[in-house]
Amino acid sequence: MAKGKRNSTNGNGESLAFEARLWAAADALRNNMDAAEYKHVVLGLIFLKYISDAFEAKHAELEAQQAQGADPEDPDEYRAVSIFWVPKEARWAHLKASAPQPTIGTLVDDAMAAIERDNPSLKGVLPKDFGRAGLDKQRLGQIINLVSDIAFSSPRPPAGVGPGVRESGRGRDTLGRVYEYFLARFASAEGKSGGQFYTPSHVVRVLVEMLAPYKGRVYDPCCGSGGMFVSSEKFIEAHSGKVGDISIYGQESNYTTWRLAKMNLAIRGIDAQIAHGDTFHNDKHPDLKADYVLANPPFNDSDWRGALLKDDKRWVFGVPPAGNANFAWVQHFIHHLAPTGLAGFVLANGSMSSNQSGEGEIRTAIIEADLVD
Repeated sequence: MAKGKRNSTNGNGESLAFEARLWAAADALRNNMDAAEYKHVVLGLIFLKYISDAFEAKHAELEAQQAQGADPEDPDEYRAVSIFWVPKEARWAHLKASAPQPTIGTLVDDAMAAIERDNPSLKGVLPKDFGRAGLDKQRLGQIINLVSDIAFSSPRPPAGVGPGVRESGRGRDTLGRVYEYFLARFASAEGKSGGQFYTPSHVVRVLVEMLAPYKGRVYDPCCGSGGMFVSSEKFIEAHSGKVGDISIYGQESNYTTWRLAKMNLAIRGIDAQIAHGDTFHNDKHPDLKADYVLANPPFNDSDWRGALLKDDKRWVFGVPPAGNANFAWVQHFIHHLAPTGLAGFVLANGSMSSNQSGEGEIRTAIIEADLVD
């Protein structure tokens, strides 16, 4: 693997108090709700607030240009500049005004459905179970009021945060930081299961800086919530590169996690081909040859149905054991690399020394093929 060129910092020290304060307030409203369930409530509302803010900013601009023929209610005006069209019933002002009503859950569900209907790229992505009986509607209204204080498109600091934190109109960056911070906190709250959708940012940063993905195709076949892709684009921006110089491909087997990834990338304006499906048994990018593979696959996965893939063309260096997918992942990465491609990934402890079920032979074959830096 390529050596890193610099030590990265997260650059968010000045906003950490803002993010932590939002989290503390949101966590206080969680009450007894399970973190795995609550994250979809909060992250879904944050996403909805951002796209509504971005829409309203463009709407105001178009209203000011009506004399020149602009139409603030023309969806194409928004799509032309990569802003999601938000129908009237889904706009945040409407939901905020309705927050005290007992029907607020149904109204949020209807808003999510309307946004998916009018924005095909979000079809099947947004949570739509806010109206369920088990969700306290008074508490939901309080969460909406909390999220209302996050200014994603305003140069003013969010309420209660103080003058030191100013957004300067960079709403997308604000939401990205909040979303990433909340993902990390929810992963921590969920414990081991949280690792299924989130890789710690310092791990991601190390991999990205080692590979330095300036240009080409970036692939993560077990992409979780999309952290590798977000970090890749941050790396390019920090080094004065062009974000459009990379193409992003990913796959995620867990449907709920795939939805998190789609939202995470959408709010950052990252164009990506992220597919849902089992990477081993239903490879959605079969012909892809990537310039960079970045991944944190599930550790020691014994339930990958490897016995059904004994003759798979990916196992050039040996058939991986049916009871452990570690070296199935490694060979999948290699299979999808371009001739000059680089892969950086995380493996479970013991993967570099295990000799069970032919793993030692596979590892030796990979090393002898001079594929390891």
